[in-house]
Amino acid sequence: MSEGWPPESIQLNPEKRVLFLTKDLDLIKKQLYEGLNLRMEDVNPADLLDDINTDMMTPAWVCFDHAPSEIAKNAYAGLMHEGMRVFNENALINGNFEVIVSGQRKGTGSSRETAAQCERWAGIRIVIASSFAPIHERNNINLGQLMGGYDILSRLQNGENIPLSEFTKKYDPVTQKVIENGGLFAFASKLSNGEITLPPLNTDHRPMTMAEKIIARNLVGQKEGQCVKPNDPVIAQVQGGYSHEFTTAQVHTFLSEEYGEDYQLPNPDKFAVFEDHLLYAEHNPKFVPHMNKVQTLRDLQVEFQKHTGVRDYSAKDGVSPGICHQVAREEFIEVGDFIQATDSHTCMGGATNALTYGVGATEYASLVYSGFTFAKVPESIRFELVGTLNKGCTAKDVILYILADHARKELTLNRSMEFGGPGLVSLSVDERATLCNMATECSARTGICEADDMLYDWMEKSQGLSRDDMRNLSVSPDADAVYDGGIHTIDLSDIVPMVAHPGNPDEGIPSDPTNGANISDIGAVSIDIAYGGSCTAGKEDDVAYYAQVCQAADDAGLTVIDGVDFYIQYGSGLVKDLAVRKGWHELFKKVGVKLIDPGCGACIGAGPGVSITPEQVTVSAINRNFQGRSGPGKLYLASPLTVASSAFLGKITAWQDGLFDEVV
Repeated sequence: MSEGWPPESIQLNPEKRVLFLTKDLDLIKKQLYEGLNLRMEDVNPADLLDDINTDMMTPAWVCFDHAPSEIAKNAYAGLMHEGMRVFNENALINGNFEVIVSGQRKGTGSSRETAAQCERWAGIRIVIASSFAPIHERNNINLGQLMGGYDILSRLQNGENIPLSEFTKKYDPVTQKVIENGGLFAFASKLSNGEITLPPLNTDHRPMTMAEKIIARNLVGQKEGQCVKPNDPVIAQVQGGYSHEFTTAQVHTFLSEEYGEDYQLPNPDKFAVFEDHLLYAEHNPKFVPHMNKVQTLRDLQVEFQKHTGVRDYSAKDGVSPGICHQVAREEFIEVGDFIQATDSHTCMGGATNALTYGVGATEYASLVYSGFTFAKVPESIRFELVGTLNKGCTAKDVILYILADHARKELTLNRSMEFGGPGLVSLSVDERATLCNMATECSARTGICEADDMLYDWMEKSQGLSRDDMRNLSVSPDADAVYDGGIHTIDLSDIVPMVAHPGNPDEGIPSDPTNGANISDIGAVSIDIAYGGSCTAGKEDDVAYYAQVCQAADDAGLTVIDGVDFYIQYGSGLVKDLAVRKGWHELFKKVGVKLIDPGCGACIGAGPGVSITPEQVTVSAINRNFQGRSGPGKLYLASPLTVASSAFLGKITAWQDGLFDEVV
């Protein structure tokens, strides 16, 4: 991005081009390689590609390059057509584009800032879409990218010179200043130098949701007892956070460049680094050529940890303490905390009645250095749970239902998903973590659960915290709290076993977690791989579900069916220890399960359990079924019970008592 961006008024450069990302992938190729130029009036918005996820923009292997200029070379490397890349190396750069256009929910998925960086450093200055996933939108803002809708693009293509304020007017005054100054670091520098002042909040006393209460009590520079409302721009104290080897290198680089190589962190005790994402990278043939880059990322993370003194969760003898989201909730996320980290599934910590969500490397670098973050108070949507789940159903089925219904309608978009009601007590803390974990798949800001005695019991066991302290720090919504997304009652007894099907990307139907379907409606779907693990499904209760099915199979004299590989990967060392103590570890091996030590794996395409060919079908308990994320095959999302049941029968099958009786 050139100096002086953005100018006070915006117009298109006549020497630059506009790229439309259409569901017709051949049309994208014509723009990239044949010089086809389109105008907004030539394109029906319904024909633009929806749900462009960050894996599509920068697959995991692209993130091995921590330098943005290198990342730009492989922009959109994950967009495939008939097994081939739509965007060849340098295609976006060589196309001489300054505007890129797509459909709904641009930037869903991981919080990886590389997705925004690949566009910025390929020459894109203006990003047009019907709507944006919240973390991706924030990453664009932090990088100084301009975002707008189709009307703005039409005006620009008609030669209009549009004031910068047209792009910023929908945002709060602080966000406006971030954009006007070209991004977060420039804004933060001017703020610290006194060149920018923040206006005081004038929000009157009002009933608040859980997310609002946590932000309100962490306000910086505001009067005691100040309330907040949705869209209030605030500076708030954070209690902690973490990064992993995919992101720490950028954080370290940004801080060194911005504040000098001798920079120090004010409060490293509740910040951490994790070596979890790339432990098994060498198991994926696509990653093998990049292992030298993987080692560079590891080395830079070690350098950052030694330099700063943050908590160290490095692998020992090739074994990780566990997945960052799981270990963080086990060891240092406390009730009522405000936590941010460089991963979209940070929201898993919401099961602890904490406000937790993912941010990009730029934003994390700023907050870990200062102890404060800029936040725009999110709107909230409440899910009032009643009843209890039927046998064969888990929290995974609940969130798949919400994804297929509420998220597809964009009711959850950029909102805090609040879970409560009398039905919550029937869900364990681990099950609540599943709901919160997949809030990011709903394109929500985060998920958060009400606190109760079940949570306090869990926290006492895991962290030894005082029950009185936890009660004092916990938050609950006020009776008259306002939910912009509405209050939605979900009767758990109405939930049935579900999957999210893989769509048809070649026909412009993305592989997406919102592709919900009842298992009873999908017919006979044969599988090649059953995978249980990841932060979503590698917790203690998940392993208990796998054990329940495996025990029933063993009792029936069954082992994993020929032609199917069944993998279970533990979410943390503590989870594995439990499995060993309970005898489940040996049970799994007895019935033919392939066990993997804690860490990320097939969920991000880095480890055993990925598909090898496009013809393979996987049923998986992970959180995302994006095309190519876990190999080239078709991937169905399902609950731990469904995954385990399917492994013994060779087809996607919901769990029920006596399932294996007829087989015997």
